[in-house]
Amino acid sequence: MEHAPRIRVGTAGWSYKDWDGILYPPEVTRKKVHPVEFLARFFDVIEINTSFYGHIRPELGRLWSRKAAAVNPNFLFTAKLHRSFTHSPLAVMEPTSAASIRPNDRDEQFAREGLDSLASEGKLGALLIQFPVSFKNTSLNREYLEELLRQFIEYPRVVEVRHESWDNPETIAEFMRHNVGFCNIDQPLLGRSLGPTEHVTSGVGYVRLHGRNYEQWFDSDNRNDRYNYLYKPAELEKWREKVESIAHRAESTYVIANNHFQAKAAVNALELRHLLDRKKVRAPETLVKHYPELKEMVDMEDASGKYSLLG
Repeated sequence: MEHAPRIRVGTAGWSYKDWDGILYPPEVTRKKVHPVEFLARFFDVIEINTSFYGHIRPELGRLWSRKAAAVNPNFLFTAKLHRSFTHSPLAVMEPTSAASIRPNDRDEQFAREGLDSLASEGKLGALLIQFPVSFKNTSLNREYLEELLRQFIEYPRVVEVRHESWDNPETIAEFMRHNVGFCNIDQPLLGRSLGPTEHVTSGVGYVRLHGRNYEQWFDSDNRNDRYNYLYKPAELEKWREKVESIAHRAESTYVIANNHFQAKAAVNALELRHLLDRKKVRAPETLVKHYPELKEMVDMEDASGKYSLLG
């Protein structure tokens, strides 16, 4: 029996129009093959990010789980908690704090129904609770976070905070006390944004790579531009060291590439998988054609799942 991987590497989301023809072959873009079914051939985790914007419909959660399991029995999802629990409704206009976060009465019910649809299929690896950089380490925010963690205590919880005020021994001790994972992130270091860490505070280790597009992180009119960044091999090598350190202390570790512009997340996820495994990894032919730097580290597969001898 194949053992479940200790370190899972994948992408944040799968529904991006600019992945068509770069990552996705015609079979996916024409909806003959579901994107999850396709990605599960090459990755062992996807972080569901649509759940941040709208709750997961249970029938879709079950469908995604079964599509992934059919091609990769070891595959798991992680899922973002809905933004009503973590962001001010006017987050673009005002800072987020416990005083400005306002989930409504039904948000918890809908969030739980979606998460349970994944958990009932054995496919929920972790719930990601993501706060913006404006959510600072204050007594009011700590109280709110503690209450939120109790609210969703039945799930493996991971918290992403982006302000450096959270990176201290007291916070780490509290996360450990609550058995909650600390999300280690890579992001542009602007102002008092949190720098790279390698904390492990529960059985779940978690890393999110957002890219380092300093120029467009806050200034671009198109929110997707901030994720237009391709990590260099030397940058990934430093994260390989951190990921291995995290994995030695965690039961399961998830590494999520969020630099999704033109499928750069998939490129870097495959490169990092190669660095971790120290051997060639499977990759879709479509992606390798657009990013030929992958050739030396992958075995290409065509859309049917057969190995390609091209290139």
